[in-house]
Amino acid sequence: MHRVMIHPASYDSCRQSVDKAFELFPQDIAGKKVVIKPNVLRMSAAEEHIVTHPSLLRAVVEKVEHLSPAEIVVGDNPGLFSYGDNENSFKKTGLMTAAKGYYRNLGNTSQKRAFHPDFMPEVGVSKEILDADILISLPKFKTHGLTIMTGAIKNSYGILPGAQKARLHQIAGTPARFHELIVEVFRLRVPDLFIMDAVVGMEGNGPASPDLREIGLILAADNGVAMDGVVARMMGLDPAQLRFLQKAKALGLGEFDSQTVQTEGQLTILKDFKLPPLGGEAIFDNPTVQELMTSKSQIRPQADPALCTACGACIDHCPVSALSMMDAVPVADADLCIRCFCCQEICLEKAITLR
Repeated sequence: MHRVMIHPASYDSCRQSVDKAFELFPQDIAGKKVVIKPNVLRMSAAEEHIVTHPSLLRAVVEKVEHLSPAEIVVGDNPGLFSYGDNENSFKKTGLMTAAKGYYRNLGNTSQKRAFHPDFMPEVGVSKEILDADILISLPKFKTHGLTIMTGAIKNSYGILPGAQKARLHQIAGTPARFHELIVEVFRLRVPDLFIMDAVVGMEGNGPASPDLREIGLILAADNGVAMDGVVARMMGLDPAQLRFLQKAKALGLGEFDSQTVQTEGQLTILKDFKLPPLGGEAIFDNPTVQELMTSKSQIRPQADPALCTACGACIDHCPVSALSMMDAVPVADADLCIRCFCCQEICLEKAITLR
């Protein structure tokens, strides 16, 4: 039976939760190479809660230091095209300071690994990830316009450096296939421990939404499927209706059924938790997740002229060149748009919503 820790926490006290996580899920760290991977979507301020909070990263780094590893590496590949953006994202979010000198740009080197032929025959994976004896994943409790929620499994998408993430978005083509894609990436190197920042979570139009939710928890598990199943329930979702969890379970990567997952702590469903457009509502109204994905495929990105600064970042980063500037506002070509929502993730002004 899998276990998931649900522990009360603030950012001032999260070291206590980290200690508890290592007590429940001990790791043989002494003399090992340990890689710690937070969720670093893009450059943002810590108080926007778009990324794993620096306080949790520091607490994990200090705990690992205490356990005497041979080497510590902290890094991620934000959802951008330029390797240089990795370092800038860590600096802007405060994660660079929290990494205590252990930061390494995971985009500098990669190794080819065989991949699912339906997507690409091989992909490049950050070499530091593949070389890790212990991989610790620090996801953020958030919603996501494409996968409805993002957590333990989706956080592993950042093991892929550079533009190939956007290319895979394009190849996936549909939300249902993207759900399957992130599971294929996840199993390239399954993390050994997951510690989730749910002190302040994100609801609404994630993964870069201004709608924040005070939750006051740190979650931990040594199985990502079990953790994401618990997170789904907390959001008011049935995990069995999320395609990426169905896929992960079918591949033997873990279980999410309530009878096979024991919670260490109180699992409370968050009242009136806001899900992405056509997300939770479609899940509850439609009998199958396939119907949900069909409805979500109609969503398109739309820029708010009041917030947009016409910087052009969304246009530069669109993997299929579906965006163009019209009257100083980016507009998506409905025939070209593949609904990867990279434009929403990249927008520093949060000017792009999904409608």
